[in-house]
Amino acid sequence: MLNELFAEFIGTFLLILLGNGVVANVVLKDTKGNNGGWLLISMGWGLGVFVGVTVAGPVSGAHINPAVTLGLAAAGNFAWSQVLPFIAVQIAGAAAGAGTVWLFYRHHFNRTEDSGAQLGCFATGPAIRKPLSNFISEVIGTFVLIFVILYIADPSIFLEDGEEVKMGLGTLGALPVALLVTAIGISLGGTTGYAINPARDLGPRIMHMLLPMKHKGSSDWAYSWIPIAGPLVGALIAAGFFLLQGILVS
Repeated sequence: MLNELFAEFIGTFLLILLGNGVVANVVLKDTKGNNGGWLLISMGWGLGVFVGVTVAGPVSGAHINPAVTLGLAAAGNFAWSQVLPFIAVQIAGAAAGAGTVWLFYRHHFNRTEDSGAQLGCFATGPAIRKPLSNFISEVIGTFVLIFVILYIADPSIFLEDGEEVKMGLGTLGALPVALLVTAIGISLGGTTGYAINPARDLGPRIMHMLLPMKHKGSSDWAYSWIPIAGPLVGALIAAGFFLLQGILVS
């Protein structure tokens, strides 16, 4: 169990280090990648997922996302007793990744006068603040993520040697899941920045609140419930559709 938790921590750490790292490279002042655009950010997040899944997949299945953990448990593919420990280390890994991004880009954070751009390197925010619409966006984006995962990673494979199959993003393979996340970002990320991962938003938002930066503004905790609740609801809906389809087929 400890090795699985450590794998989730490291996998989520790498995801946030590279994902939030590309955001910092694009939006912070005087970086080499400044104004690189949304496509670069979406590709960066996809590659961050690729790296995190590659590292954590063989050990834990590479959930690296509380929505994945909850969706798999609700679909009967993951033990409920492991849900809270997995989520706890995912949030911790995300916080550590965000802190490392700050350390790496600290001089650029201090040169950036736009407090919203600083926050965007940590947590997500809406393009147009409409809480219900923003919530629905996160639900739909996460539904797509979890629904595809459940169908590709359906544990109907039985290994002759009795080896345990680790369920998670790693079951899809690192490249397919990276392409899936990139596709969601390009297609559905324009409204909220597509958190689709409560740990990805909560851990870094906590770090934004704690870390020193010139021109730092609010951590926007009034919005923070949306990238937490939306993905969890989307994961449960995806699991419900998956189970319903299984009942109808049988």
